[in-house]
Amino acid sequence: MEYAFTKMHGLGNDFVIIDGIARPVSLNVDQCRRIADRRRGIGCDQILVLDPGTDGADAACRVYNPDGSEAGQCGNGARCIARYLCESGRGADGRVRIAFKGGLVEAALLGESRVRVGMGVPRFAPGDIPLRADERADSYRVTLAHGDVEFRALSMGNPHAVIVVPDVDAAPVAAIGPQLQQHGIFPEGVNVGFLQLMGRDRVRLRVYERGAGETQACGSGACAAVVAGRLRGDLDDKVEVQLKGGNLVIEWSGGTGPVWMTGPATKVFEGVIEI
Repeated sequence: MEYAFTKMHGLGNDFVIIDGIARPVSLNVDQCRRIADRRRGIGCDQILVLDPGTDGADAACRVYNPDGSEAGQCGNGARCIARYLCESGRGADGRVRIAFKGGLVEAALLGESRVRVGMGVPRFAPGDIPLRADERADSYRVTLAHGDVEFRALSMGNPHAVIVVPDVDAAPVAAIGPQLQQHGIFPEGVNVGFLQLMGRDRVRLRVYERGAGETQACGSGACAAVVAGRLRGDLDDKVEVQLKGGNLVIEWSGGTGPVWMTGPATKVFEGVIEI
């Protein structure tokens, strides 16, 4: 079977987009792993499969990790899909609505390959994350092989744990990331963010993503980090998030308001792969 694809990235967080709107696409775990393989396939952090949209969405999107597992949301991927759809003539006036497993997002092209995405309302109830806890708390603590770790937990359509650290460069991302992901407190795994506060309007962030490991950037992780920082009282409602791959602007007014993310979406190349 041959599949046409488009390779895109958002701040180095790279994706293979396969358009199944006109022709249904079905991928199994082995096929996902081959596509994502950087030596034997195309290579990517996630595979984004587009399906026909329903209930007002211009398209639906399935998100697959390199290990073949499915994710509920992808912020950087949402920006790439928005640009792809608009350039394919499927977006009206540079605006699109995309249905993810984790919820519906709205996106608008701003020019210079920049896209603004409404990532939805953060959720904190343990059952919504999901997190094994009797009740919601400001922060949680677990004991790992690396020692005790305190974090804030929330869902941005996928589960996130945010750990505040004094220096992201020195943070033990490769040790704590997989340990917390595999801890039984998160029954579906978790994306682990390591947040360094630089000021009320600026932070640095590294994210160890479930099913992918540390990536150059994580859009939903940036949203989760700013929400966590806002709830701590450390951040304003508009924050520049500095990631390895570049910068995002995250806005959240608090309460039940949606989180907004602005950043680039870059097209790399197109091709066909036989699986």
